Amino acid sequence: MAKPATSPGLKQALSPLHLWAIAVGLVISGEYFGWNYGWAAAGPVGFLVATLVVTVLYVTFIFSFTELTTAIPQAGGPFAYSLRALGPVGGLVAGYATLVEFLFAPPAIAFALGSYGHFLWPAVPVLPTALGCYVVFTFINLLGIKESATFSLVVTLLAVAELLLFMGLLAPHFEVAKFLAHPVPVRAAGVLAALPFAIWFYLAIEGVAMVAEEVENPRRTIPRGYGYGLLTLVLLALGVMVLTGGATDWRRLSHLDYPLPEALSLVLGQHSPWTKFFASIGLFGLVASFHGTIIGYSRQIFALARGGFLPGFLARLNGRQTPHWALVAGGAVGCLALCTGTTDQVIILSVLGAVVMYLMSLLSLFVLRRREPELVRPFAVPGYPYVPLVALGLALVCLGTIVYYNLGLSIVFFAGLLGLLVLYTLLKPKAPTQGQAA
Repeated sequence: MAKPATSPGLKQALSPLHLWAIAVGLVISGEYFGWNYGWAAAGPVGFLVATLVVTVLYVTFIFSFTELTTAIPQAGGPFAYSLRALGPVGGLVAGYATLVEFLFAPPAIAFALGSYGHFLWPAVPVLPTALGCYVVFTFINLLGIKESATFSLVVTLLAVAELLLFMGLLAPHFEVAKFLAHPVPVRAAGVLAALPFAIWFYLAIEGVAMVAEEVENPRRTIPRGYGYGLLTLVLLALGVMVLTGGATDWRRLSHLDYPLPEALSLVLGQHSPWTKFFASIGLFGLVASFHGTIIGYSRQIFALARGGFLPGFLARLNGRQTPHWALVAGGAVGCLALCTGTTDQVIILSVLGAVVMYLMSLLSLFVLRRREPELVRPFAVPGYPYVPLVALGLALVCLGTIVYYNLGLSIVFFAGLLGLLVLYTLLKPKAPTQGQAA
């Protein structure tokens, strides 16, 4: 069926390899920085426990999420699922939470890019470099989704190879005694406080749903992209975290935005050729995630605007079928967030948005299973309803933990703005409709 004029369409051009690259590329910066703040909260052993819990969350969630993505392959992702299952308010909550996740992850990554550049060349300023990254990668995304995905594929392959090299360099120096040195008592409070930083290992893999409309044969390609992508990330996350903790003094890395090159400098020496080589190519993982999250937030803004929740001009496409105004608007918000200079708080805000979105998606799964049993589901979550129930329970624990340990201005901002948007939606004379193509 042809798309109406008010429902612009995106170009289907992504192959399975492109999708794997986007899935891994969206997340892989989480292996480079951010997770190490979890050591400060719980120590290596406590953080390992938190990481294993979060790994179970993501495995069960991605199984559940894949069912939704293949059954409703639309650019809005969680927004589209919740709008269909829970109505306009549910769609708004899911869309807003997803937008917060994808708008506030890039500033943290951009700041890390600036920090890595400063680590390599001390004369390079951090903030101007981070702002410049927004300009460069927004332009790359304006070229079109196939060009953007090809770029993502190249930098993701380089980033994976780089992490394998990092693990190979640290492996000979790994000692269990080092991993267990300077112990922090493993307590529930510490493990819970570390959960948001464990989530950072996997945050944004669900962004594959944002490009579902741009995938060739999405019902076959998406499950493969998610599956291989998640397996890759689990191996990389556990390998990097365990080997780094067992080869260095974790206390010297727990507050840095560039823990991996610093780890190599501690193990091999600041002037080691490997240290310099790794630091010089260490930008690939950050570039892959930064680029991927820009794709994610632009498609979410596009979907919300197409559905009537944001100004209509944000759903316009340029000649390459790219949502150019959505790219520019998201970049402007990210640049403003960058100027706050609080990487850990930006991470918390992004993780909060992600967990709320996970909850809305899982609720949508249960509602659609009951309300639309005839819906074509090319991939059905195995072990239903137990697998999504595990994901739902763990997501609720993560949400409570984030709010309890980080109650402050960012949490109040998130909840306050969400409340105002929900109130506005309820009071509108006419609720927006889905506005999606049949």
